[in-house]
Amino acid sequence: MTVLIRQAKPSDLPALVEILNPFITDTAITFDTEAYSTETRQPWFAQFGANGRYQCFVAEMDKVIVGYANSGPLRPKKAYDTSVEVSIYKDKLCTVRGIGSALYEALFAALLKQDVHRAHALITLPNNESVALHQKFGFKEVGLLDEAGRKFRKYHSVYWMEKKFNLP
Repeated sequence: MTVLIRQAKPSDLPALVEILNPFITDTAITFDTEAYSTETRQPWFAQFGANGRYQCFVAEMDKVIVGYANSGPLRPKKAYDTSVEVSIYKDKLCTVRGIGSALYEALFAALLKQDVHRAHALITLPNNESVALHQKFGFKEVGLLDEAGRKFRKYHSVYWMEKKFNLP
């Protein structure tokens, strides 16, 4: 099977919501606590463009979206503009290996052309697979946010990693 990696388009949003929602309802991987609809996820999707710091790429197999990776704002204050937070999600039913790497290759190649100084990943622990993927792409440990979030009546720690991009 061939995997096509491309920039996300508005018609992809229902598939992206379908991929994300099981992580919200069944895991602590994301600290979102309520599932999205296509309409409630629209403001998030509206931040992405073909250029700029905030982009979203999808992995498509046989015309079915099986994963996505995106960059978005790290924090809302202006001084953080050249830092982005990255996220990646793959359909739980998709067993094809290498999709995460292909998505991040496309996203990071696009970000290299932008005014991005650092990419940050915040990973709910335990998640060895995600930590390993980020290490593969040059992310280094920044620190641990100990028991930073509560979901499913349990506190979860978050591993903070960063990747250096353009230096001044």
